[in-house]
Amino acid sequence: MDLQVGRLLSPPSGMALKPSNNIWIRRQQCPCGDWKCYIRFEGDDQASVGLHLATNETASSSSSLSSGTEPIFTPYVGQVFRSDEEAFEYYSNFARKNGFSIRKARSTESQNLGIYRRDFVCYRSGFNQPRKKANVEHPRDRKSVRCGCDAKLYLTKEIVAGVVQWYVSQFSNVHNHELLEDDQVRLLPAYRKIQMADQERILLLSKAGFPVNRIVKLLELEKGIQPGQLPFIEKDVRNFIRTCKKTVQENDALLSEKRENDILELLEACRAMADKEADFSYNYTSDENEKVGNIAWSYADSAGAFSVFGDVITFDTTYRSITYGLSLGIWFGTDNYGKAIVFGCALLKDDSADSFAWALQTFVRFMRGRHPQTIVSDIDSGLRDAVARELPNTKHTISIWHVLSKLSSWFSAKLGSHYGDFKMEIDMLCQLESMEDFEHQWNLMLGRFGLAADKHAALLFSYRTSWPISFVRGCFLARAMTAEYSKSVDAFLKRIISSQTCLQVFFEQVVIASRFGNSPIENFQYMPLKTCMPMEEHARIILTPYAFNVLQHEIVLSLQYAMDEMANGSYLVRHYKKMDGECFVIWIPEDEQIHCSCKEFEHSGLLCRHSIRVLVAKNFFQIPDKYFPLRWRLESSLVSLDAQNITENTNECVQAFHSLAATLLTESLASKERFDFVHKELVGMIDNVRNIPTADEAVFDTANNLADCEVVGTSLRNSEQQSLWHDTSVGSFSLISI
Repeated sequence: MDLQVGRLLSPPSGMALKPSNNIWIRRQQCPCGDWKCYIRFEGDDQASVGLHLATNETASSSSSLSSGTEPIFTPYVGQVFRSDEEAFEYYSNFARKNGFSIRKARSTESQNLGIYRRDFVCYRSGFNQPRKKANVEHPRDRKSVRCGCDAKLYLTKEIVAGVVQWYVSQFSNVHNHELLEDDQVRLLPAYRKIQMADQERILLLSKAGFPVNRIVKLLELEKGIQPGQLPFIEKDVRNFIRTCKKTVQENDALLSEKRENDILELLEACRAMADKEADFSYNYTSDENEKVGNIAWSYADSAGAFSVFGDVITFDTTYRSITYGLSLGIWFGTDNYGKAIVFGCALLKDDSADSFAWALQTFVRFMRGRHPQTIVSDIDSGLRDAVARELPNTKHTISIWHVLSKLSSWFSAKLGSHYGDFKMEIDMLCQLESMEDFEHQWNLMLGRFGLAADKHAALLFSYRTSWPISFVRGCFLARAMTAEYSKSVDAFLKRIISSQTCLQVFFEQVVIASRFGNSPIENFQYMPLKTCMPMEEHARIILTPYAFNVLQHEIVLSLQYAMDEMANGSYLVRHYKKMDGECFVIWIPEDEQIHCSCKEFEHSGLLCRHSIRVLVAKNFFQIPDKYFPLRWRLESSLVSLDAQNITENTNECVQAFHSLAATLLTESLASKERFDFVHKELVGMIDNVRNIPTADEAVFDTANNLADCEVVGTSLRNSEQQSLWHDTSVGSFSLISI
């Protein structure tokens, strides 16, 4: 159902349909495959990115006239308005609340004042003039609603102190017909409006082949309203589609040509980049007419980065271009600073298993035949089949954040006020460590909430080996399931899709963002010791700040655990206060191997608190070198040597700050006046420091400036083509938004 609604750029008058503010939307088709399912994403505040905000926008706009917060009083003679349009809106709101609608009647103008009088009348004012009957066998005899109603509001324009204003010169609220109730008045033609988001959705469904009655039914389901409660009826939908049909055909032809030209320009940009950088790779498919279908590319340093950080990749297919009809796929990895790095991109003609299989084949060739240990993605049956076919030895997992983002669409309407309790239970189930416990508790939960026959609950259960902690605990994920990493991926995606650009500029945009994104300079920070244990101090020298902070947290918590040696030589490690959560640790002294039943090292590549507790008991002052994977070490950083030298000088800076802080503390405690002064100054200083951009932000500001220059140049060269996108100035293209 992801069709190209963005192609409708020039609708007929009276049905204004603008292109989407952004060419990218989140994929909205539910993975269950049911046409009635429409995913609304939680936490997405960019109205220009997703059409899933259609519900709220339509509901608010349709109810603003009927239940506005500002009171609408009866108009009166002498009432003043700033413009005639303001008066018409006021009278229209009054009319709706009182069971009728209005229309514009006569206007009078003069050479000096222009239009100086406006007449607004009840929709049943006057009488219908007899029309000449058409020369047909059975002409339609439509009855007129006009009955000579005298309700009216007349406006007159005047200029007071050089300011134009309109005042009510005549007003009558006497009707000679019955006024309608609210559930009837909303069906009057004047109030049956199809809002912009609904227009896009209707055209998308119409292009997918849905008949009008099913379109209306689907919109009612998406909005969670009773049948017949939409602010328009089937007749309006049918007329809208018919009116737009000609425009659709004309603009489809224009944009089809533009799409082909832009894809060829993207292909040419890839060729130019390959000539410039020897290690840049790209590939594409074409049909028998030599039209490009799929296209993918990878950057010069991606293969080298993959050799260290390619153990876990995330294949994000969240977004789709509604203008080009292409799905965007980006291969991310996790560097030793826990940040997302880009290995490559793909634009796919559809979301079929064959397209995904081609993308995976191409990616493996880009990475010189190497396969990842784990691939993380969204729920998608086509992608699941492609991974099983092309990467049979790779563990396929589903991002827990993609699962959680769909729960509201699937269950909130069905569960109503019980949805909050359901969400809490899902969160609890996600943290269970036993697969048997998960399956047992899952079935109990379905029974409690009456979801035993729910198709979406069944879908999640069918994927259970790919997303709950209990099933993926032994799978290496390099912390790619954490909230921080998910935010890092989301921030990158929003940077590159935040502007409405042609594909060539999008390509340049991704290049800039990915290059600077591979330099986590802002993570060169001081790492204070918290336990003074030699094991902790040694780890600080080996690991990046990100990895050290994670391991340090485990070292600190290990002090709260007791250890009991079992008969078989293993150790039972449990918290000194909590009775649950005990783990078994196996220690093999011959080759210094340690294994914990929590499988944290197998999952993240960093030792757990239970293993650390046993090592401390065995008088280890350093963690064995084998438990410092290369992917988390400082030596594998994708940064320059100069940046590494910054960390070597950090301790001297910290010591100087400690000395100043100690002196400041001693002096400020001498009196209350001193303390108050120091406190006030320090609070202000901290606020000022936080407003100074970090190294990473400064780098992206530079990228923005460079990108803006490139966009302006491209815009000037292709101004005629870019006029198809929107009618604002060249300066409205902002390349990367931080």
